[in-house]
Amino acid sequence: MSPHVITRRQIAALGLSQLIYWGISFYLIGVFGDRMAADLGWSRTLVYGGFSAALLVMGLVSPFIGRAIDHFGGRPVLITGSVVCAMGCASLARAESVPAFYGAWVCLGVAMRCILYDSAFAVLARIAGPAARRPISYITLIGGFAATCFWPIGHFLAEKYGWRGALDVYAGIALATGVLHVALPRGRYQDNAAVDETPAQDQTSPAGGNKTVLAILYALIIALGNGLHAGMSAHLISILTGLGLGAAVAVSVASLRGIGQSAARLIDVIFGRRMHPISLNLIAAVAMPLCFAVGLAGGGHLAAAVIFTFAYGGATGILTVTRGTLPLVLFDYRTYGAFVGKLLVPSFLLSAAAPLAFAYVIDTFGTNSALGFSILVGTLILVASLILKVMQQRSGSG
Repeated sequence: MSPHVITRRQIAALGLSQLIYWGISFYLIGVFGDRMAADLGWSRTLVYGGFSAALLVMGLVSPFIGRAIDHFGGRPVLITGSVVCAMGCASLARAESVPAFYGAWVCLGVAMRCILYDSAFAVLARIAGPAARRPISYITLIGGFAATCFWPIGHFLAEKYGWRGALDVYAGIALATGVLHVALPRGRYQDNAAVDETPAQDQTSPAGGNKTVLAILYALIIALGNGLHAGMSAHLISILTGLGLGAAVAVSVASLRGIGQSAARLIDVIFGRRMHPISLNLIAAVAMPLCFAVGLAGGGHLAAAVIFTFAYGGATGILTVTRGTLPLVLFDYRTYGAFVGKLLVPSFLLSAAAPLAFAYVIDTFGTNSALGFSILVGTLILVASLILKVMQQRSGSG
């Protein structure tokens, strides 16, 4: 074997870029959305529909981006994404009409698929092969602080310069962050097997079981988890205020989600070597419906809101890690980018609908109904994760 080593400095650079890019792209709607609606005089559904459009675009371009990483490597894709992200932020800052507003979100959708976790995971799998699990954990550990850092930063910038001025600052940050990708290696992990042999001949997974069934389960878990992530990213602050918290307190409590994410990922970094990704995924799936139940039962009490937000952050933080590591044990790592890129399409489509769905449920039925709906989705994630665990146990692979 002739693996290409990815250094600690490169992992740190990729992790820092993930922290920044998540903060200035995916999470921007959570802090600027209501300000945009008030300033433009549009409904919240119309404004949050722009974020949904971006997620829809992510799904449409996902297979192409995955193949591009497999073929060209991560460096050109990530650097291109940083430029497109800057263009999207700058365009959104200048949008006065609905077509211009949605056009900027389309641009951001392309950028986010190029620069966020799924591309970073594919880059690491291309460089490190089966050994990519630990680097994936490290970059998600750093990136987990994105909301914690950028929701308060965005709030401060919007208070000082308005949401348009804040987005111009974000555009500059996006361009500067592209430099972090220059040092990524171009090489690919290689072993003695040809890249195109296993997909054609091997219909079983390293974890045991039929590859098609495992692919469906993986796609379902990721789609439902990403749907919740998108809905909560857009509306968590609104949900907390709907529970009775003040605006400033809601922002502070919502920021605890990032701390919960990184705390859970730190535990994975320290102890995760001993745990199979399927088992780790199941633990997060168990926590998912429980955290929403705490929020629903808490009745707006600050302590319950803190527990709900922190625990949700921990659960979604681990699910983000296993989103990247499960394919390493379920499928062929040599075609990670292209194959997983296809499986992620449903998750992006569901994520696109989630902010609108949550906005409708909150506006029509109230905050408690949104939490009840989240419990249902979390339960479905748990069921799929249990089936995946049973298949692993029956195969005797862990």
